Amino acid sequence: MTKVQLGRAIAGLSASLLLVYTYGADEGWSGVANDGVVKLILAPLLLIFTGPLVVFGFIRYAPAAHRSVLRSRLRAPLKAVGWYIGILVGVGLVLAGSALVLKQNYGTLVNGLIALALLIGLVWLLPFLLFASAFAARYAFNTSNVHAALPAALTVVLVWELMLSSLALEGGLPHGPPLAQWCAVLGGPMSVTAVALWELHRMRTRHGVRIRH
Repeated sequence: MTKVQLGRAIAGLSASLLLVYTYGADEGWSGVANDGVVKLILAPLLLIFTGPLVVFGFIRYAPAAHRSVLRSRLRAPLKAVGWYIGILVGVGLVLAGSALVLKQNYGTLVNGLIALALLIGLVWLLPFLLFASAFAARYAFNTSNVHAALPAALTVVLVWELMLSSLALEGGLPHGPPLAQWCAVLGGPMSVTAVALWELHRMRTRHGVRIRH
């Protein structure tokens, strides 16, 4: 399953780069890189806001006898969400506190030292934030502890949310003829959905994992 997911990711990235190389993109390759970073940060935030609705619906869809068991397993996902929010708050406090201190204008030397400390802090915090975002998106905040099928279900919801968010942020379809545009927009979500559905099928047929037992 991991190999299929990795192969799909590589194929999707290659297709996206080929489309950008052929038809161009707003702000060029820097815009593509910025879009990737935005999606990396946006993915866990979407999971935090819309994931609970999916988990709630998932638990409600389960047989009544199993709902209390599923609810009792929510501790690990909630803990993961708490840690991620803590990281975001930490980064925000560092930025806000540093801006406030620099605004006081303590002098060139002191302000320079503060700016250097801020730079060092950001060099450590931002990669840590990106790593935490990638981990949270990849494992859907450890929701597999609640039910093995939840990460796949959340992935399907997330990938379509990211597609709609990307269209909204970019203000329309990407460059190219209509066929290439729709392939660029729908190719990723549809292929991710197909892989997720196949994963659920394998869980059911090979391991007996079902949403409703």
